[in-house]
Amino acid sequence: MPSRSLIAALAAETIGTYLFFVLGAGTIIVDIITGNSIGILGIALVHGLALAVLATAFGAISGAQFNPAVTVALWLIGKVRTIEGLRFIAAQLIGATLAGLTLKLAFLGVQSPSVYDYALGGSPVLGAGLDAVQGIVVEAILTALLVYAVLMTAVDARAPKMGGLFIGLAVTADIIVGGPLTGAAMNPARWFGPAVVYGDLSQAVVYIAGPLIGATLAALSVRYLFAQR
Repeated sequence: MPSRSLIAALAAETIGTYLFFVLGAGTIIVDIITGNSIGILGIALVHGLALAVLATAFGAISGAQFNPAVTVALWLIGKVRTIEGLRFIAAQLIGATLAGLTLKLAFLGVQSPSVYDYALGGSPVLGAGLDAVQGIVVEAILTALLVYAVLMTAVDARAPKMGGLFIGLAVTADIIVGGPLTGAAMNPARWFGPAVVYGDLSQAVVYIAGPLIGATLAALSVRYLFAQR
């Protein structure tokens, strides 16, 4: 039987991922409904502030990963065991899928044509003119910054105990720069939940490969260059 602490950690990953994605993707859809009244800066701030709060709230319970790419990074530096990491990723994907279902229930049928369909269910999409390779590169770079923030401001014992703030700031900066290019997912689960519910998996390679490449490169550099010996 799973331990109480494991159940709590998996619940934290599911709930935290769910809340982060509902708030983040929901803000994007609301921005469309209101004629871009929120704007890219507002969208970035909602994501950053929500993640800062959730990371601080759930950090002591599960590490507040909310992201398979972050979990892989933690596994690469030896902070998460393989079976533990797989459980965390499953919890994150469940939270993401529940978020996708919530967005569908909330916005399907709103406006005509449906804003839910216009926003592809809240899924991140490539900007005009970008191909898949360019999208992968952008997502890798954005995710690397996020993973550096996680590993070096929250995980590293030498860091100030303000990881949630800096992780939120990293996401805010990434969305301001990368939002118009790829949607700045930085997270395979962020793509997975809305895309599975909406039924469009055509850009899977961008939003799985890009974040995992960025997370892997950042984690390996931390492990072999920056880790405390």
